[in-house]
Amino acid sequence: MEARDATAGEAVISAHVSSTGEEQTAKKEASPKKEKPNTQTKMEQIFGFKREDLTSWQSVVILLNRPTDPASLGIFRCLFGLLMAIDITQERGLSHLDYKYLDGAPVCRFPLFNFLQPLPLDWMYLVYVVMFLGALGIMLGCCYRLSCLMFISTYWYIFFLDKTAWNNHSYLYGLIGFQLTLMDGNRYWSIDGLRRPSIRNAHVPLWNYTVLRVQILIVYFIAGIKKLDADWVEGYSMSYLAHHWLFDPFKVILPVEFVSLVVVHGGGLVLDLTAGYLLFFDITRPYAFFFVSYFHCMNSQLFSIGMFPYTMLATSPLFCYPDWPRRFFSHFPECLRVALPITKHNIESSTSCVYPEVHTTSIERQGVPPVTKPSKLRLRQKLGAIFTILYIIEQFFLPYSHFITQGYNNWTNGLYGYSWDMMVHSRSHQHVKITYKDGKTGEIGYLNPGVFTQSRRWKDHGDMLKQYATCLSQLLPRYNISDPEIYFDIWVSINERFQQRIFDPRVDIVKADWSPFRPNPWLMPLLVDLSPWRTKFQEIEGTLDNQTEIVFIADFPGLHLENFVSEDLGNTSIQVLQGKVNVEIVEEKKNYTLQLGEQIKVPAGAYHKVYTLSETPSCYMYIYVNTTEAALQENFTKLFELQERIRNGTETEPLPPELQPLIAADDDEGSEVNATDPVVKLFLKRQRRMREVKKRREAGALERLERFAVKKYYAIRRGFLMTVIALRNLVVGLPPLEQLTREVAFANMKEPQAETSQDERLKDELGHGEL
Repeated sequence: MEARDATAGEAVISAHVSSTGEEQTAKKEASPKKEKPNTQTKMEQIFGFKREDLTSWQSVVILLNRPTDPASLGIFRCLFGLLMAIDITQERGLSHLDYKYLDGAPVCRFPLFNFLQPLPLDWMYLVYVVMFLGALGIMLGCCYRLSCLMFISTYWYIFFLDKTAWNNHSYLYGLIGFQLTLMDGNRYWSIDGLRRPSIRNAHVPLWNYTVLRVQILIVYFIAGIKKLDADWVEGYSMSYLAHHWLFDPFKVILPVEFVSLVVVHGGGLVLDLTAGYLLFFDITRPYAFFFVSYFHCMNSQLFSIGMFPYTMLATSPLFCYPDWPRRFFSHFPECLRVALPITKHNIESSTSCVYPEVHTTSIERQGVPPVTKPSKLRLRQKLGAIFTILYIIEQFFLPYSHFITQGYNNWTNGLYGYSWDMMVHSRSHQHVKITYKDGKTGEIGYLNPGVFTQSRRWKDHGDMLKQYATCLSQLLPRYNISDPEIYFDIWVSINERFQQRIFDPRVDIVKADWSPFRPNPWLMPLLVDLSPWRTKFQEIEGTLDNQTEIVFIADFPGLHLENFVSEDLGNTSIQVLQGKVNVEIVEEKKNYTLQLGEQIKVPAGAYHKVYTLSETPSCYMYIYVNTTEAALQENFTKLFELQERIRNGTETEPLPPELQPLIAADDDEGSEVNATDPVVKLFLKRQRRMREVKKRREAGALERLERFAVKKYYAIRRGFLMTVIALRNLVVGLPPLEQLTREVAFANMKEPQAETSQDERLKDELGHGEL
């Protein structure tokens, strides 16, 4: 609510005088009233309403249904619909829907409710078509209510269908779609307004803006509250972001550690806590616009979060005066006004709003102002006020409702997606083992982590792990494994802590008890008492050379870690940091007891087990060198030096045949050179990839824009063609297999450059693979 909102009703008083014969007189008298000095109280100037507006239920209803300019809401509706239409082809997955929903394939899925299942593939395409048409209808303001219902019904169905795809911004899209369904978003710049003049450019009740503004304030503010977590404040949550090129300007004056602590974590905390409030007030809004816009533009480059940064940018103008589009578009040439939104301020009245009625009497002639009373409140207006208050309360409560849904709590509370704890927790998985046991024969075997599923998020959530185990128990009998028991041994590090177990590996998850309303009994506690060790981790890592790697492990009393050391890790040792452990070399059948500070070398290419003997959790670290990679890097260095000598003409010795491709690679950098020696071949491939990365990073703005547009074009193209194929299948049936194969191959066609640069590992080689 703002000061200009408070005057929205005053502009239409003249249209609601008690006597219809005095309408024209009241309109003529309306203009001099604007010249009167401002009599608003300080509170009304700042917040847009008076204290008296909150003194009774009736006054609150009148306030929330105050007539307000529909312009800003109409522009937001249009932008939201456009962004959702784009989002459907990308993050919702229309362009790769056939990979996500595999007809007939044994796939484990993770719906919110187990009875929810995807429709057959062709029908899923139809669901997406309905959602897409709904988004277009919202954007155009065409058949507005129906379009909103089409969008949110299909959107929430797809949302509930897969918990592994949940995140905060996808949840936010669904909330905004639901809110728009109840709002009068088609009163400005809409096709409905062209078809129905009665609603064109008509007022909307103030609660339409109130709900949206408070929703965005909650997103920012609760995200800031969540960032008061010690891990975020101390700079452990997103420390890797400081290495991104976007923060290079800060690294000119600050070391990387300070950029991470002050800019990434400190700046994110302050912005989230203050952004909603700074956007609310006139005096601070310009500064908030700058910082919020800069923040979201950076996020669009840092993370793969689809339309979220642009959606948040689209919400910022909601905090401005509602008539800002009229003032903005009034500066455009007259010849463009036909296609642009309305700029005139003569807004029509609406039955959704509460207008004050002016009763003129003979006393008015003696200088006494007319008496204004609100019109009679309707049920619709009361329901709008009730919805606004209850919705805001619910949105403030829901992020802290995890004491109810305790079964979804793990090391972090609740179903990730509605708590606004954005980027507060980062995880790394070191070891995942799935063990099955035949219930009849007792045979024990191991499964590939992630078998029968396309997601990896089940490793961090007990409810998904239960669903995954249940699914595996139903699929394994197909492979002659009867009544299988399923055990998971998952090691996770959260926010740079020790790698530790998240679930009890001794529990058969198939038969394990789980309830959404009770704590998970087989969840292992997070060893928060060991968090201070992270400072020592940095000290230890600082003493290592570039080829030495290290992994920090913490384990519970009575448990053991079974590990296999790859033959590539030719120099691996275990050193105890806390507690007491027993190391068993399986092949040698030998046991070694280690205490604080003691170290032992473990053989490569063999299994070993580490038992925790102490009564408190044990802590130890693996120190290892990838000898194969070290030798490869040494060969790369020699080949690079040789290549440099060839280029500058200082190499006088004739090259053997296996090194001749080094010369050919210099002569023709754009083509792939055949090499018989595997090391030379890998070296040339790496060189080619690095040249591609360098070329992409040094590309100009137009080339980057063209590359982005081409990539999006082929993704949208594939989604469109596959949708046409699916709808054709529903209407006329499946064609011959040869024809279907040709159609899918045509839809899969990619730009020539993409076909020659599919290796995503080049990001890892340059140090930004985690982004």
